[in-house]
Amino acid sequence: MLNYLWLGLVLLAVTFAGLTGRMKELTEGAFTMTETAVMKIALPLIGFMALWLGIMRLAEKAGLITLLARALRPIMVRLFPDVPADHPAMGSMLMNMAANMLGLSNAATPLGLRAMRDLETLNPRPGTATNAMCTFLAINTSSIQILPATAIGLLTVAKSVNATAIVAPALIATTCSTIVGLFVVKWLEKWKMFRLPDAPAPVPAAAMPTADAAPSEPEPPVAILIEPPKLRPWAKGTLAFFFLSFALLFVWPVFFPESYQGTIAGIRAALFPKDPAFSLAPEFLQRGYFIRSMETLSLLAVPFLLAFFPLYAALTGVKVYEEFVEGAKEGFQVGIKIIPFLVAILAAIGMFRGAGGIEMLQRLLSPILTPLGFPPDLLPMVLVRPLSGSATTGLFTELIQRLGPDDIVTRMGATIFGSTETTFYVLAVYFGSVAVRRTRHALAAGLAADATGVVASVAICRLMFG
Repeated sequence: MLNYLWLGLVLLAVTFAGLTGRMKELTEGAFTMTETAVMKIALPLIGFMALWLGIMRLAEKAGLITLLARALRPIMVRLFPDVPADHPAMGSMLMNMAANMLGLSNAATPLGLRAMRDLETLNPRPGTATNAMCTFLAINTSSIQILPATAIGLLTVAKSVNATAIVAPALIATTCSTIVGLFVVKWLEKWKMFRLPDAPAPVPAAAMPTADAAPSEPEPPVAILIEPPKLRPWAKGTLAFFFLSFALLFVWPVFFPESYQGTIAGIRAALFPKDPAFSLAPEFLQRGYFIRSMETLSLLAVPFLLAFFPLYAALTGVKVYEEFVEGAKEGFQVGIKIIPFLVAILAAIGMFRGAGGIEMLQRLLSPILTPLGFPPDLLPMVLVRPLSGSATTGLFTELIQRLGPDDIVTRMGATIFGSTETTFYVLAVYFGSVAVRRTRHALAAGLAADATGVVASVAICRLMFG
């Protein structure tokens, strides 16, 4: 699909440029965007990815993924009634969801493949997706996102004044998309067209192939998940103090902004007399409790995670500096890996934009989308998102370059980027790993979750950013 999309953009750009006499603009657009892809996006992004991957390695080594998985277990038993609570599939799915919530895609993918393999052992109809498989894929494509790291990284590289402003909108949007995804997948499984066929008769034991009859397929790789150690009383006390401190930093400016402003201004004046006087933004003081709480949550989310993961890891005995460096090494590999994808898609977009294609598309769709409150600038990214993550990254990057990192439409795009998934790709990889050809209602549920994430992202960003 991406092959046709990329080729179509290039050919349409050349056609439009030929008809409108904008060949020079087409050439300049291609060269400018390729330089932007490498020098202004990929290379600066390496530093951010190194920081985040280093922090995430500390979370892995400290066993935080396992703790999160255990917290989700009571919910999982209700969502997957056909899967025994002690079956290996339950553990694999829990670990996959926990890794997704923390942004650990390197750990989430092999765990998801393992979960599908475990679910297949409970499948009496090989080649047909079970209800549990469809529910797992719906959750996977609409996973609640605690921190949309890639979107924040791209905004940071573009020198956004507040790149983390999208944290709270993305969290709310993914919560909405997960709820809708679960509702749709449970609702559709009852439809006649999606009902499971009768299970085939069991094969007699004598006819079953022996273990030596054919070589078994290799098991998918599974990320090593650490069992969290028990914390000593003094370590628990340290964590309690840490949580109380951040709770105070959240509650104080939200409910008592004047007191917070006066106290912080006094402390800064005493410690840094040459700094400008501290003052909360007038817009912040005028907004209600909900908006103030969302803005404060977005502001505190990254500092909280940057401090909590190393602190917890240190309290469990992890050598935080050494492990952070090992995780950060992957940042360079990630940054280099995305360069070809960025160059390809941004060059095509630069050509299409230089030829006037984007302007024409916006003029055609504005009369339809504007009354609905949906910015036409987001349409290309929304249409491509279920198909390709790399193409969406390129389209979002182009949006940043064109509108600026702090434009409300850019923030909507960042929230959509962090709140949706490459649904077609995920279904192809996960179902393909267990040779499932009849996917039933999994795709419909995943696309419904994506659509909800898009609508929620636009609505929440309008509410928060005006």
